[in-house]
Amino acid sequence: MHGIRVIPTSARQTFAELRNLGLKHAKHPWILYIDADERVTPALMHDIRHVINGPGQFTAYRVGRNNIHYGRWMKAGGWQNDTLVRLFKKDHLKTWEGRVHEYAVVEGEVSDLIEPLIHLTHRTMADGIRKSLQWTDIEAQLLLEAKHPHMSILRLIKVTVWEFFHRVIVLKAYKDGMEGLVEAMTQSWNRFLVYERLWELQRIPSLEETYEKYEKDVERLWDNEHA
Repeated sequence: MHGIRVIPTSARQTFAELRNLGLKHAKHPWILYIDADERVTPALMHDIRHVINGPGQFTAYRVGRNNIHYGRWMKAGGWQNDTLVRLFKKDHLKTWEGRVHEYAVVEGEVSDLIEPLIHLTHRTMADGIRKSLQWTDIEAQLLLEAKHPHMSILRLIKVTVWEFFHRVIVLKAYKDGMEGLVEAMTQSWNRFLVYERLWELQRIPSLEETYEKYEKDVERLWDNEHA
């Protein structure tokens, strides 16, 4: 494991752009990507050392994540099988793509590491909502560009309720107790925010145009008052 180098970035850059920036500056033949709220354990370090010093059959490796939400290690609700490709032989990592859920374009075979990352996320409800708001507009814009059907009251209710039902019943979030139920509600709230924002973007006239009309209507009332 080598020292950490801090690279100046812009708050407007996507995760894919930031990861490509890291790729550009990386010097070592192997690259491990971790987020600010992820932690590498000694066991994972040894696992990484073992594979990068091995025969070199694979060019990238997936790593699992133990997701800690609201102080609990989530073992259901869809979080239990969380894996991401994060360790790469630099020359075989071509680029990162995606505006929201970034993914790596890799040349060669991908395998799995044994040990997981520790993901210390969603420390409070405010933290979870803050992250949702951060990406809501981008996700809604992508749906708009994909010509998503016009939003209706029924569709908005459906996507919100289904997300909660799917997390709690199908993916068994209830097994994680109160933390699992709170996280399921947070995810359903996230879906609501995305599709509510899509509804805003689909409006004709736009909300901005609508409020401009109201402003002009009030101005006309004052003009008539002084006529």
